[in-house]
Amino acid sequence: MSLRLIDTHCHLDLDPIRSNLPSLLKAAESVGVHGFVVPGLNPEGWQGISSLAAEYPMVFPAYGIHPMYADLVTDQTLDDLSIIAGDGFALGETGLDPAFKIPILKQEQVFREQIRIALKLDIPLLVHCRKLFAQTLKIMGEEGASKVGGIMHAYSGSVETAREFIRMGFTISLSGSVTLKNAVKPLRLAKELPMESMVFETDAPYMTPELFHGKYNKPEWIMETVLLVAALRGVEPETIAEITTANANRILRLNGL
Repeated sequence: MSLRLIDTHCHLDLDPIRSNLPSLLKAAESVGVHGFVVPGLNPEGWQGISSLAAEYPMVFPAYGIHPMYADLVTDQTLDDLSIIAGDGFALGETGLDPAFKIPILKQEQVFREQIRIALKLDIPLLVHCRKLFAQTLKIMGEEGASKVGGIMHAYSGSVETAREFIRMGFTISLSGSVTLKNAVKPLRLAKELPMESMVFETDAPYMTPELFHGKYNKPEWIMETVLLVAALRGVEPETIAEITTANANRILRLNGL
């Protein structure tokens, strides 16, 4: 089986991955992963991502501020992001998440500011959204996020809402959550999403597939998700890999990896 895949969201700059990166990249390449989108979480990590991208040509950097760090954002932070984000292939990850003890109004403010930066730089967005899908859609609509499009990272909402994001020019990213024993919504997404609007990710070292429960996630384990989705849809893994890689190339403008 010869596949070419892009892991559209993996934190290669974080330990324990960073400490074992050469061997992990080699293992990922052996199963067909040839591109890695590494998103920023906060300003302290941006330089590390930049250094990774300089060292490894298959690493595609993105710079942004995760909602869990929204309360640390100042005007200077946003100015700095406006500068470094221009060196990235996307802006993110950014969005809304009520799981963190950061006021949603503050998260919303920072989310809106990051969408505006992405629009100014004409780069796609990597959007993190947990539960607050209607609010996220509203903000993205008001700010004109459809002008740049992007990826809904590790999407966990309904198929119906996914179609709203797709109409806005966003692809839907499936992760190891599809493989979990209690998966319901992710399985329906895997079966019903148009393949032309689907990409894959690991979110490594997070969101480990069921088979490796209890271990930190690795980019090579993206295959667990790919194989399961291919089986659910009754297509060959090579087919779904070809389509989703083309999707990632298109949305991130990767020039045909």
